[in-house]
Amino acid sequence: MISIIAPTDFKQIPWKNGKGTTTELAINSGGTLQRFTWRLSIASVSENGPFSDFSGYLRHLILLDGNGIQLTHNEATIDRLVEPLSMARFSGAAQTVGTLIDGPITDFNLITRQDEFSVQVNTWNTEQVYQSDQLELAFVYSAKANVLLNTSNQPTVTLPPNHLAIIEQTNSDELQIRGSHVIFISLVKRK
Repeated sequence: MISIIAPTDFKQIPWKNGKGTTTELAINSGGTLQRFTWRLSIASVSENGPFSDFSGYLRHLILLDGNGIQLTHNEATIDRLVEPLSMARFSGAAQTVGTLIDGPITDFNLITRQDEFSVQVNTWNTEQVYQSDQLELAFVYSAKANVLLNTSNQPTVTLPPNHLAIIEQTNSDELQIRGSHVIFISLVKRK
């Protein structure tokens, strides 16, 4: 089943560190900022500073807009995101500091419990057709253009820009995604 969440249904949530707000796109049923298994959000970052502590979680941060950000984890490992839809994957327990490269940015965030899910994240900017099979729980975010979603048991669904699609137990052999500027996420529960 494919369901679409519009920007008007997103929620504004304060950051755990109190230094800003996040636009929460979706969170697991019953989840809260203090306790959740998965959460998708978008944040605007306008100043350098430390990231909130999410010990026990895995984080994926994807650049949506702006000239980029450098993430320094535990004063050692560095991720430098400068291209649209470039991505960093890191532990929520890491002491991560973000340094803006040239002005504010907007980023897309996926945070998942490390012990509960295997996570696959793919992004692409140019027009293409992507296929995925045996989905348990998946998300598609359209960053700039209409994206077409097909399963073998449901008519084609158009995902407008800045909207989120949630795909749950499709009973279909595959999901086909056609479009550009796409974030695709697949979560599989660990046995």
